[in-house]
Amino acid sequence: MRFEISKVLDAIEGRVCTDPSLARAVLDLAEVIRYQDIDGGRPASLLRLGMVIDALARHLEEDSVAVYAVVHRGLLSDADLTSNERMVVRRWADDGLVEVLDNPGDRMLEVADLLGLPVLSRVRFDGLRGRYPWLVEQPGRVVAPVPGAGGPVFIAHVGGGHTPVAGQRSAAGTQLLARQWRCPEPGCALFGGGGGGGAFADLARVDRAPAGQPPPALRGGQPTCPRHGTRLGDGGPRPRSEVLAVRVGGLVRRRFVLTEEQPVVVGRAPDGSGGITLGQWLNDEARRWISRSHVRFELRVGEVIVTDVSTNGSGIRPGGSMAEADRIPLAPQQSRVLGEGDMVELYPGVQVGRPDELPSGASYTPTSVMAEAPTMAMRLPH
Repeated sequence: MRFEISKVLDAIEGRVCTDPSLARAVLDLAEVIRYQDIDGGRPASLLRLGMVIDALARHLEEDSVAVYAVVHRGLLSDADLTSNERMVVRRWADDGLVEVLDNPGDRMLEVADLLGLPVLSRVRFDGLRGRYPWLVEQPGRVVAPVPGAGGPVFIAHVGGGHTPVAGQRSAAGTQLLARQWRCPEPGCALFGGGGGGGAFADLARVDRAPAGQPPPALRGGQPTCPRHGTRLGDGGPRPRSEVLAVRVGGLVRRRFVLTEEQPVVVGRAPDGSGGITLGQWLNDEARRWISRSHVRFELRVGEVIVTDVSTNGSGIRPGGSMAEADRIPLAPQQSRVLGEGDMVELYPGVQVGRPDELPSGASYTPTSVMAEAPTMAMRLPH
């Protein structure tokens, strides 16, 4: 059972990040792990985070959704968690996957405001509605995870709305995310050029692509490291980036970030780190057709360039048109600029494009992060 739980925690780890381009909602980890009514289990359990993430994926009808977790430092030594769970949270902290704070305060709402994210919480935020008017003015910006048949569901909370809804990034958020920031504290996992500065750095997963910097905290109007409370140095303009997504069988399965520094290869099972592996979602025919490394995406001067590196070739669906007469063949080693609305088709039903231009078109069958959870850890209410 210990091995099974470790596999679940590894799966959950792939769904937590502080990357503004990938996070789909923000939450307070110390709150979520104590939703005891969700499973009727022990007072605190990190598995409840996985259950809430699964609920978010169901509501958004998209696989591999990631959440931005704010964590009180006390959780790293919380005796209600198992020793393995505490080690996992410390590793996430050391790797910059979560924000660890001495006093989280309203940091969860600050992140939601700066990034335009929905908030998953049962808290009422009564004293903060004047500072963050969207709490009550935008239905769906705050939803409460509660017990439901088969797992948590979201109910209308504070401003109404049952489905998590994203808003616009605030003006301050747009300005902050346009720059790179550097923390003067050595080994800062959030603003030190990458994680790995803590005691559990050697346990970090090596197959994860580098994450984008989180938004700085604003203290007295100054960009500040939320973890160390120190003023951040301006490291210059942030490199351009573009978010792309993979759709298989009519469902968005994975988002990824493309930057000018790092091309991204998509295929059945690309070699090296940072590649996007599709094999788990492909049928036998698609697996035979799609190469291990099939297409390479690059960002050059603000344009997305796609190059076919496969054996069998690909196709471009201009403007998202699925009419065969409109399909443009992309031969091996041929490159093309990915225009607005264009999709790259590796095989029928397997496309890559910009997320907003890839609406779901099939019944949703989620890939649960809790698939490996032992039965006794999943005592869901009926």
